[in-house]
Amino acid sequence: MIELKNLTKVYGSKSRATTALSGLNLTVDKGEIFGVIGHSGAGKSTLIRCINLLERPTGGEVWVGGRNLTSLGKRELQLERRRIGMIFQHFNLLSSATVYDNIAFPLRLAGTDRTKLKSKVEELLSLVGLEAHSGKYPSQLSGGQKQRVGIARALASDPDVLLCDEATSALDPQTTDSILKLLLDINRKLGLTILLITHEMHVIQSICDRVAVIHEGGIVEQGPVAEVFLKPKHEVTKEFISRDVAGGDAPEVRIAGAAASSGRQAAETAALPYTGGAVFRITCLGENTYGTALSEVVLSTGVHFAILQGTVSTIKEVPYSQLTVSFTGAKEAVELAVAKLRERDFDVEVLG
Repeated sequence: MIELKNLTKVYGSKSRATTALSGLNLTVDKGEIFGVIGHSGAGKSTLIRCINLLERPTGGEVWVGGRNLTSLGKRELQLERRRIGMIFQHFNLLSSATVYDNIAFPLRLAGTDRTKLKSKVEELLSLVGLEAHSGKYPSQLSGGQKQRVGIARALASDPDVLLCDEATSALDPQTTDSILKLLLDINRKLGLTILLITHEMHVIQSICDRVAVIHEGGIVEQGPVAEVFLKPKHEVTKEFISRDVAGGDAPEVRIAGAAASSGRQAAETAALPYTGGAVFRITCLGENTYGTALSEVVLSTGVHFAILQGTVSTIKEVPYSQLTVSFTGAKEAVELAVAKLRERDFDVEVLG
């Protein structure tokens, strides 16, 4: 659906040239939610603006829906842009226009007749949950409501692709979660391809199917979110995960997913002492996350264990756990415990 081929963007020239993107290659499949994460200055915003050619690349090609946008003339490009919606960090709403008129704005530009325009705006108001706010002005709305208007406006032309430029970074955590849920619902209801950029791993973890990590203008790691999230390879990826998810304060056990499942809102944390023994990282993705397999294996083999650090949470509504565990006992018993865990589809990595 989206394919970037050897994408390059250079600002300035000669001795004052700054390379924002350097030979970047990326593919986003139709209907998926793809996240790009990176620090400020890594090239995220330049990347997303190159996709709809708000920034024209210095080199390379941008393909959307089978068409090479970088080869199109001005008129053809304008038509193709209607298939690409975009929402922004700071909403970019018309302050003197009502919610209704903000959503109707691109339809009026396209010459949509009044009856069809009214029907479409009402449909979008319902989709984003703003039916009761259609006559209000942006100054009367909360940040989350403003972003819902921005989403509805971006969907007015029935795009195939929705680009999200740090769409939740100006919002508080609770509002962020509600916007992410809305984007996930839109993706499922409309089959819309969504590409979002962010500096928050929580955003990636919540709704994305795949993720790419951008650093110094290039992609340093990419893949399915669970794979990148649970087995990061690049130091930048590890830094994001440590900061945004694990908190970077080991040894610690974070039971966010378990706490939520038992009705508690806050994550429950507890530090456990290291008692010696072989150390393993045990990862589980799916229904076994909340099961008793670990305790059953330990009891059946006579091995003692201590959880040194761990997380229980979800990746796009799929539960997972990742625990750093110390096993003590006879060598044969520890090896048997590891073998039994692997038989039950746990990924067990020897750390020391």
